[in-house]
Amino acid sequence: MPSHAQQNNEEGSGAETAEGSVETTTEEKKAEPEEARPAVQPELEAETESPPQIQLPDTETADIRQQIQALRTSLDQRLVAVESTRNRLSYAESLLNRLQDEYNSFELRLEKAGLNLTGNYANLLQQRLERLQRQGIAEDLIGDIESQLSTAREEQLRLEEFEAVIDPGDDARDQLRSQRASLIRQLHKAVTEHIQALNEYFSTVSALKEQVEAYQVLLQQRLFWLPSAPVVGADTLTELFTAVAWFAEQFRLDPLNEAVGKSVKERGGPIAFLIILLALLLIKRPAFKRNLSGNSRYVGNVGRDRIEHTLYAFTNSVLLALPGVLVFAIAALLLREGNDFFSALSGGLATAAIVTLLLALIHNVARQGGLGDAHFNWHIDSLRALRRELPFLLAVIIPITVIMPTTATPDGSEFVDSLGRLLFTAVSIALSTFAHRIIGAVRADRPKSKHLLALHVVAVATPLVLVVASLLGYHYTALELERNLFISICWIAFNAMLFYIGLRALSVRERRLTLARLRERREAERKLAETREAAESSGEGVPQMLDMPEMDLKDINQQSTALLRILVSVLLLTGLWLLWASLIPALQLFDNITLWTIATDLDGGDPLPITLGDLLLALFVGVGTVLAARNLPGTLEVMVLSRMKLEPGTGYAITTLTTYTLVLIGVVVFLGVIGVQWSKLQWLVAALGVGLGFGLQEIVANFVSGIILLFERPIRVGDTVTIDGITGTVSRIRIRATTLVDWDRKEQIIPNKTFVTQDLTNWTLSDSITRVILQVGVAYGSDMDQVQELLTEVAQNNERVVDDPAPAVFCVGLGDSRIDFELRVFVKDPLDIMPLSHEINAAITRTLHEAGIEIPFPQRDIHVRTIADT
Repeated sequence: MPSHAQQNNEEGSGAETAEGSVETTTEEKKAEPEEARPAVQPELEAETESPPQIQLPDTETADIRQQIQALRTSLDQRLVAVESTRNRLSYAESLLNRLQDEYNSFELRLEKAGLNLTGNYANLLQQRLERLQRQGIAEDLIGDIESQLSTAREEQLRLEEFEAVIDPGDDARDQLRSQRASLIRQLHKAVTEHIQALNEYFSTVSALKEQVEAYQVLLQQRLFWLPSAPVVGADTLTELFTAVAWFAEQFRLDPLNEAVGKSVKERGGPIAFLIILLALLLIKRPAFKRNLSGNSRYVGNVGRDRIEHTLYAFTNSVLLALPGVLVFAIAALLLREGNDFFSALSGGLATAAIVTLLLALIHNVARQGGLGDAHFNWHIDSLRALRRELPFLLAVIIPITVIMPTTATPDGSEFVDSLGRLLFTAVSIALSTFAHRIIGAVRADRPKSKHLLALHVVAVATPLVLVVASLLGYHYTALELERNLFISICWIAFNAMLFYIGLRALSVRERRLTLARLRERREAERKLAETREAAESSGEGVPQMLDMPEMDLKDINQQSTALLRILVSVLLLTGLWLLWASLIPALQLFDNITLWTIATDLDGGDPLPITLGDLLLALFVGVGTVLAARNLPGTLEVMVLSRMKLEPGTGYAITTLTTYTLVLIGVVVFLGVIGVQWSKLQWLVAALGVGLGFGLQEIVANFVSGIILLFERPIRVGDTVTIDGITGTVSRIRIRATTLVDWDRKEQIIPNKTFVTQDLTNWTLSDSITRVILQVGVAYGSDMDQVQELLTEVAQNNERVVDDPAPAVFCVGLGDSRIDFELRVFVKDPLDIMPLSHEINAAITRTLHEAGIEIPFPQRDIHVRTIADT
């Protein structure tokens, strides 16, 4: 057991006495006495040594006495490890029980006291919070327990294998073999007990860690609403001069050299790498600027514009912002191993590096010809104001960010109320001035906008209100609020950047999709004109316009933009909720209101509470599902389907199925959040499925058949098909039914099930060429070879007849009054059948007449036989 883990009664008693003196003023009228308990120090460290691994002798080379000796040594070591783990487990359980009692008692006292607490009480709460943050569970303790568990399980398995392969020996050594078997069983039992103890220790330490974190959250929430410093007065000004003198005194050459020397020794590699990287960035800086300008060259050019240009511009903006970041990072590493003051400066420099990255990146985004100007088309006055005001904000915030952590050191903590509040006031005034100038530039274009006016007032007044709160003593509250506000603004800016990058990607894809659609439409119009011309000559009716199953470009634009806005808003609100929920107790109220409970399937398990927060989350999921289902098709069309070479209708099928799947997932998640369990709904769903299966059998069959048609594609829009005696052109394919336009220009609505279950003839599925057979008869006595040559010549001279397959002429029979020939030709399109028949018949009649070959009329000879009278 580590000595540091023992309870410090003197500190605990002192803290409790101080608390009791304060609580007497606020709770002297309370009738219920409260039990006084010393404060718990929940401190645990990992074991310095793990139990030695069991060394099993070789079963083939080691003597049985050597085996017994090795097993006895391993057993003794394992028993010591088991006892040590049990002692640590016992101590951790006592810590957990005491900490839980203290937490419950402390929470009760805070609830009774409300906000009627003095500044001294707030200071005591701050001390307790700092103590809990200093003390606690060692970071590597849980990992150490898991490692010991894994090792113990492996040793348990090795013991079992060792026992299985040992030589039973002969009868003369029964006593030694019995002793060895007994030691193996004892060692196996000890390892099993150690595993059980480690499992319990792991669970207890995890629960203790969660309890400590809950305790810290409770203190932070209460400290947030209590004054943490006295009101600013004359003493504060005197203390401020002392703080300035103390700060200047800390910059001594010897501690600085010592800090740099130790840091270079400990972190020489990373420091050298950052210095080399900084030099390379400075050398390449002019090239980055040229690249940033070149990335905007093709923006707006539909044929050459790419989203990669915007991503390259963003990368160049980051690279231009990195030199300042690396300077602060190198300085932070150089001071990391110094005393408390220089270590605090190192932390401030690290924070300054992050702030510099954010503000410098925004400055480079606002650069003339950069992302905001050329790619996002932001307002020129806003960009000019950002370029002008960001250096001023950096000049004020960065030094204060570096200095502020020094007031958290043991020597500088007494100057938090003076120097800390002065620095906070300076930062707040700088932020208010920056907000006034930026929003003023934005409002110059829309001076009558009430929303911008309200935003202007709030943005300028909020930092000033926080300054007043800090001067009145609520410095901790004001500091936390402004810190979270700054992080929130950075988070909003990051999401805005994501939104505009996504919007830019959508606009590039939409413009390219528009160009592709225009080309496809022109090609479709050309083909339709040819078909209409052929139909006019054949006397058949064709659709005026084919209804291709694709989305309108306007709908695609609206849906994809709306979905992008929804996704970014969800990401933004989620981040803001996680940031502010720990500070605003009102935001946690939703999780404390239980609406109903759901019984679990576990025996003896507690009912599952469904809170108001769960209901709001379920509503959020439902609304999000509806919005996503409405706007997902457009985004899929722009970002995914337009990049794939899909046949018309396949994209429509994919978006339809994706929408249905999304709705199904949304319904399942919605029901799961509000506590509806599938085990209690499966029989109801099964019964409904059977009922709907019988009642909506045809509708479901048509629905599934529509999906099959869209994916398998036995028919396509524009195909000429024959189904159930109806021949026509497919003009529309939908999930339930397909529309045919027959030769009479009548629209036939045919259920999709018919196309799947009945015989279907598709004249144009893979090849629109079809055969036409024409019957020709010539008189007896005609030259058959000449007739064959003439008919072949007629077919070859017709433009509608294709060369491959070649036309053919056959004599197929001898009729009553003529010799029958068949002319077999192939045409490109079924609509050419009727015009071809007319042209071929006319040409055959003319050609045979010129050749003197007769096309006979049907002739019948009647012989009249006179029967003589008898």
